[in-house]
Amino acid sequence: MTIKIIIAGPRGKMGSEAIHMVENEASFNLVACVDRINGGSQMKDVEGLPNLDVPIFEDAVACFGQVQADVFIDLTVPGAAFEHTKQALNHNIRPVVGTSGLSNEQIEVLTQIAQEVKTGCLIAPNFAVGAVLMMQFAKMAAKHFPDVEIIEKHHDQKLDAPSGSAIKTAQLIAETRRAKQQGHPEETETISGARGAEMDGMRIHSVRLPGLVAHQEVMFGGSGQTLTIKHDSYNRGSFMAGIKFAVNQVMNLDELVYGLENILE
Repeated sequence: MTIKIIIAGPRGKMGSEAIHMVENEASFNLVACVDRINGGSQMKDVEGLPNLDVPIFEDAVACFGQVQADVFIDLTVPGAAFEHTKQALNHNIRPVVGTSGLSNEQIEVLTQIAQEVKTGCLIAPNFAVGAVLMMQFAKMAAKHFPDVEIIEKHHDQKLDAPSGSAIKTAQLIAETRRAKQQGHPEETETISGARGAEMDGMRIHSVRLPGLVAHQEVMFGGSGQTLTIKHDSYNRGSFMAGIKFAVNQVMNLDELVYGLENILE
């Protein structure tokens, strides 16, 4: 079976990588793109995009209404991704969303819509399989090491901090970690923010520098020992296997799933 796909954000680094992935997969067919500019053009007519006869729409609703598709891949920004995903679900097109920064409230809204229309949707803060395993290993370790800090590092053009992956990691850790407020009870910051963000007593630190792609380490401390679980994505190709897997799996879903780990065997 051929899966017909629409991609949002074709000019972005992740979007362009996803286009190549779809084109190289025999069972996938790219049928349209959603872009905030270049509406009405063919992909082949836009400088920097592949030489493909694929229409570009500026309006996602128009795209979903005019183009027959099975899956919608969104790799844009949180505000656009939320609206795109709502509209895709309402058109019974299954979203695969790799845009981080969606709020819990937005995910709840999308979950409700997916249930009502009985259409699968997969939202993942990170599509790198190694990163998903890193989160799962951290969840396992937290049962034995309640003192933990998360350091996430991304390129300097990333809009949200902490990253969706760091927040998801903290949420998973909280499922097994004994509740604890870390650090000295009288600890003070001589410079505001020096200890990072606080979530359930844990600390999350965000680094933003050119040259980085996506990196995270989870550091656990115990009596006389430390444990560090680390994952690095050196290029955006590291996310494509996860997106490809998600596209295939979302075809079998009739509800929203948050987190790639929930569909990995």
